[in-house]
Amino acid sequence: MPPLTSAEVVDITRRTNYGTWRFQRSWNPMHIVDAKDCTITDGNGKEYLDFSSQLMCSNLGHKNPAVIASIAAQAEQLAYAMPGYATTARAELSQLLLEVLPAGLSHFFFTTSGTDANEAAFKIARMYTGKSKILSRYKSYHGSTSGSIAATGDPRRWAMEPVGGKQQGTIFGPEVNCYRCPIRHTYPGCNIACADYLEHMIRNESDVAAIIVEPIVGTNGVIVPPDEYMPKLRRICDETGVLLIADEVMSGWGRSGKWFAMEHWGVTPDILTTAKGITGAYVPLGLCATNEKIAAYFQDHYFSHGHTYEAHPMTLAPAVAAIHEMQRLGLIERAAELAPYVEAKLQALKAKHPAVGDVRGKGLFWAVELVKNRLTKEPFNTYTDKVSGTPLMVDQIAAKCMAEGVILQAWVSHFVIAPPLIVTLAEIDRGIDTLDRHLALADAFLDTRPELLPELVSASSVTSDS
Repeated sequence: MPPLTSAEVVDITRRTNYGTWRFQRSWNPMHIVDAKDCTITDGNGKEYLDFSSQLMCSNLGHKNPAVIASIAAQAEQLAYAMPGYATTARAELSQLLLEVLPAGLSHFFFTTSGTDANEAAFKIARMYTGKSKILSRYKSYHGSTSGSIAATGDPRRWAMEPVGGKQQGTIFGPEVNCYRCPIRHTYPGCNIACADYLEHMIRNESDVAAIIVEPIVGTNGVIVPPDEYMPKLRRICDETGVLLIADEVMSGWGRSGKWFAMEHWGVTPDILTTAKGITGAYVPLGLCATNEKIAAYFQDHYFSHGHTYEAHPMTLAPAVAAIHEMQRLGLIERAAELAPYVEAKLQALKAKHPAVGDVRGKGLFWAVELVKNRLTKEPFNTYTDKVSGTPLMVDQIAAKCMAEGVILQAWVSHFVIAPPLIVTLAEIDRGIDTLDRHLALADAFLDTRPELLPELVSASSVTSDS
């Protein structure tokens, strides 16, 4: 049988597979045949800069030799063992986790994805506290299975309602977003009122087991909280007996310039979930880590959770290799060192393009948010546009960037800039310069009502002086 052509690969995939989070009729997936470092190659031989680490997960870049070798070695030694057994890979990874996780997180349940890790966290929290409700925030994504989608604030939850809503024991409160405050306060004079709102909810609900937060919100805008937020949330949880779950699926493993984003604020959660960068995305692995107090409870109480692929040795060995590579290459430090350079480049975009409303992030984890005007902060598109199939401005710009060989993630009305942690300065320049060339498309559709002209003129004057 002759090998499939690239066109045949795409055709078979379209006809027989579901494309996720999209209308199927418009799906035309690119055929990827190779990837190395920060470069992806398609079936026609064209190369692309991977400027968002695929789904913000390829932190090590592609074809890291040490991780690849670990996969082959583990396959030869022990390809599978049921979760009830101890394996060398399991012990080695557990030892490493005690070194790199925030101090106090000492017991681990291994899963196959971030979604599964959050499902485990919810069950553990409910078993430990004897309470049922999970408090989440509207600007959030925590997974696609029943419990995790119920805790997701963005429109990917909507198709599951009402089953995916309160019937799953989830309640929602406001996110922290100082650029576009959901409760219309202004930082710093607000005294972190969004956290006070969550405390009010906890004290007026009957049985809140845990609150789950992305320390730095991921897909929904790379929203970084002010420094006071996490310590205040930690105090609220301690005073009300509610567990704090940190979803570090996207923000962990050096992405923010720390091993884990919670370290920026010196706060340790009761439960930390993660995935993606734990193996550099070479194999699927998730982690649910808890503190000693929770672990002690299950010494004499039934731990009612598990699945066939928990602690799968083929997923654990590459995680050991990936962590060692992050240490050897100094990638956590590198992300922190490159942050000012990336921020300066992105702020220059904001100064040049009136359609850029906000730039925010940490480490190598940034968002560029587009608005129709800076005064009202009206976005080009909304969640409703996303699920209804309305053409999105960010998708149009991302398509033009892809045509020039730069792949970056776009979501509703912002771009996620999150290249592999091995990215070079030249690659950073190329990615941001490509975006720069095509932001003019958004600038051409600004709201130019007379009362907004001073803001637009101000932005344009910066452009002419730069």
